[in-house]
Amino acid sequence: MIIYVTTQGTHIVREGRHLLVRKDQDICHTLFPHKLEQLVLCGNVSLSPAALGLLLREGIDTVFLRLDGRYKGRLAQDEPKNVLLRRRQFLLADDQNFCLAVARRMVRGKLMNTLTVLQRIKRTRNSGEAERACRDVQAVLSRLDNAGSLEQLRGYEGQGSASYFAGLRCGLDQDWGFVRRVRRPPTDPVNSLLSLLYTFLINRMVAAVRLAGLDPYPGVLHRLDYGRQSLPLDLVEEFRAPLADTVALALLNLRVLQREDFYVHTPPELPLPSRQQDELDAVARDQLGAMSETEDDEELFDLPDQQLDAPTDEAQARQGKNAVRLHPPAFRKVVKAFEKKLQTEFHHPVAERRMTYAEALAFQARQYRRVVEGELAEYQPFLLR
Repeated sequence: MIIYVTTQGTHIVREGRHLLVRKDQDICHTLFPHKLEQLVLCGNVSLSPAALGLLLREGIDTVFLRLDGRYKGRLAQDEPKNVLLRRRQFLLADDQNFCLAVARRMVRGKLMNTLTVLQRIKRTRNSGEAERACRDVQAVLSRLDNAGSLEQLRGYEGQGSASYFAGLRCGLDQDWGFVRRVRRPPTDPVNSLLSLLYTFLINRMVAAVRLAGLDPYPGVLHRLDYGRQSLPLDLVEEFRAPLADTVALALLNLRVLQREDFYVHTPPELPLPSRQQDELDAVARDQLGAMSETEDDEELFDLPDQQLDAPTDEAQARQGKNAVRLHPPAFRKVVKAFEKKLQTEFHHPVAERRMTYAEALAFQARQYRRVVEGELAEYQPFLLR
């Protein structure tokens, strides 16, 4: 069970073996730790020391988000105890042949899922632009086997993603100002919604990787980098289009979210030190060299992307623009829609049984572990039918 706590000003306390979510003197929810897989705290939600101790003792993945969905951090858990498995993960992370073979299948799965979404848009909208995007993605798919290095494979993935997002906008009933994917900051409602849903999805995959006993840092597609949990970012790629993008389209096209549910965040101007103030004191107090917007700077706690530097067109698209964010009631609607999507059942062809999309995340993480351990010869990506 995954629980999101979004009510602002709530305080989570321990009562015996349970956790209570309190708002002033009222009890909003009772949480049973033995049923919890993950606890996501959004915005102004606090924990008592006793509640914190219980969450750590039970090993419950506890994630902290800002109210606009920005990732801030999570309670540190013990590292996976299977050190032999972790050592093999790191050894394989240096094996270019292994990484290229598995990453190629992940990218193929991602692009095939984006192609499925584009084909549905093309059929329902009779869109020439969506049809061109389909052809472009198919052309990239045909070149994946020619990728002789991870750098080349990442380049193909980037080309396919750019074509996909050009066609994705054709699936919108209204003009929301969405032209291309812009990450930090998201400069229109669609990008804001996608960033939020991707944050939810990545955090669910982090939990799935942990439950599979894997170390989240060494991956195959995303580069090893300081502080980057590459494996969840790898595994989540094939789920972005079917789980996050389709939810975003539905929320907007079904008018669940309206324009007034979004707002443009204008960061406050930093006050300059007065002439009477000691300039050296001011320099010493500023930890970011006068580059932070607020104490809770947007870049400090952001989930890592595949590319360390944004493409030139993306950088130009966001230049001089402020972030678009969701109002709290709309934020809660997105949480409910995403969780409802994850509980939807489908037939998983590789597992040969019905399961929910949430279970599919865990299944893919376990499958990757079997590949690492040598039980499976090939990784089979999740494919949208």
